[in-house]
Amino acid sequence: MALTGVIRPGYVQLRVLDLDEAIAHYRDRIGLNFVNRDGDRAFFQAFDEFDRHSIILREADQAGMDVMGFKVVKDADLDHFAERLLDIGVHVDVIPAGSDPGVGRKIRFNTPTQHVFELYAEMELAATGPAVKNPDVWVVEPRGMRATRFDHCALNGVDISASAKIFVDALDFSVAEELVDETSGTRLGIFLSCSNKAHDVAFLGYPEDGKIHHTSFNLESWHDVGHAADIISRYDISLDIGPTRHGITRGQTIYFFDPSGNRNETFSGGYIYYPDNPQRMWQAENAGKAIFYYEKALNDRFMTVNT
Repeated sequence: MALTGVIRPGYVQLRVLDLDEAIAHYRDRIGLNFVNRDGDRAFFQAFDEFDRHSIILREADQAGMDVMGFKVVKDADLDHFAERLLDIGVHVDVIPAGSDPGVGRKIRFNTPTQHVFELYAEMELAATGPAVKNPDVWVVEPRGMRATRFDHCALNGVDISASAKIFVDALDFSVAEELVDETSGTRLGIFLSCSNKAHDVAFLGYPEDGKIHHTSFNLESWHDVGHAADIISRYDISLDIGPTRHGITRGQTIYFFDPSGNRNETFSGGYIYYPDNPQRMWQAENAGKAIFYYEKALNDRFMTVNT
């Protein structure tokens, strides 16, 4: 399919309690390439990503997420989407080029769930990006969990329907799948795609706004999810659940925590999504199977989130 407008998740900035400790986790355990450190922030790029960075860590007093960025095709798209956001009553800030190293101008907006998002069109290419001429599978041998890319975030808040509506109405995302309480009509989880992935961002119902459930990294195969489990056990990383599989999206997954308590996911697989696909729906009484297909139940730790 021809991707236009918003094409993919580009970056996420996470808050961490100890930057040095976090750098070691994301570089050595998840396997990201360390790009640079700039004051209280550190920048990373996965080995199969072309752009300069996709993960930003900022040292702070509380873990969580500052902002998630999506890339658009061209700079003119920023004006187009800014106008559409304003048309539906969403305030937009224009951020000049250079606010993040190597990144062009951006527009920024908030959702009713109090999450901050940015759209951008331009980012410098990574010095360690994939080869493009007679390209080997990788340039530098992958390490740790061998994450190929930053894939998505799942975010928690109260009015997830209103937040998802912004992405659908103003940014042309599609709802690929959702979890619904049919008795009340309440949407408990909404999985949105701007591509042909099962989801590029998800909103999950929660009694507090501005929360993040997890940041996800793609792996090549189910075997690599098992390898991630070996890394987690070998280095005594705090495990949440897995290896297992989702019913929603069908992704094969393992959840764990960084040293600050931010939940990470590494996953592989998932179905291919096209905009003409019927929307998939899970009933609330099957929520356990929807989230963890094998266990058919949600553990207590999975229900916790970060600020």
